[in-house]
Amino acid sequence: MKFKIKRVFDKKEEIVEYEVPLKEPTLLEALEYVKIHIDRTLSFLSGCRSEVCGSCAVLVNSREQLSCAYKLKEGDLVEAIRHGEVIRDLIVDIQKPLLSIKRAHAFLEDFKESKITKEDEKKIERQSDCILCSSCFSVCPVLEVNENFLGPFSLTRVYRYVNDKRENDIKTKIDIIQKNGIWDCTLCGECTAVCPQGIDPKNDILMLRVKSGEFGYQDPNFSSFDNFGFNPNF
Repeated sequence: MKFKIKRVFDKKEEIVEYEVPLKEPTLLEALEYVKIHIDRTLSFLSGCRSEVCGSCAVLVNSREQLSCAYKLKEGDLVEAIRHGEVIRDLIVDIQKPLLSIKRAHAFLEDFKESKITKEDEKKIERQSDCILCSSCFSVCPVLEVNENFLGPFSLTRVYRYVNDKRENDIKTKIDIIQKNGIWDCTLCGECTAVCPQGIDPKNDILMLRVKSGEFGYQDPNFSSFDNFGFNPNF
């Protein structure tokens, strides 16, 4: 089976074709074969091999995939994920998306004692499954034009903590995500489509917009009808 890898070294790019004598391998198995038997300079990341750690996320034919789960097909083109500096080959510096969690205060910040029920757990269960693979960050079109956008997985984690009964300061989290956050999202749904954990960041962002309304916020793009010649005193 033949497939291609976009090799990157010292900011120089080259697409190299490899052939592996494997039957229906995962992409990770094929990458490991190339590394061991063909070209030891090939660089990529892997960890758990079971879709849990998220470290092996790459682009396959311009679509985000976990290489430990993806079944390789003839002629596939493999590249590093987007919106991060490529260190070498398929290894990307993901510090920027991870730092967006800090910028968004997407963590339990002001703890208060509270009894958590099974129903409470269900409200945040799906969002808690995020493995930080950066697939949603990679596919997000907003980051093409606004590098300061907080990004899907940061916002979905904010939603998780906004709905956590142990968080005592919800307003601060809602305040922070108004700029470069929920209103900048185009709601294209690409983040939802590529999430390997079945998380729905698009819906979480929509729910954060609703929650923001409870704190007096509204979409700044539609904050006033005056721009359209509407006279509120008419």
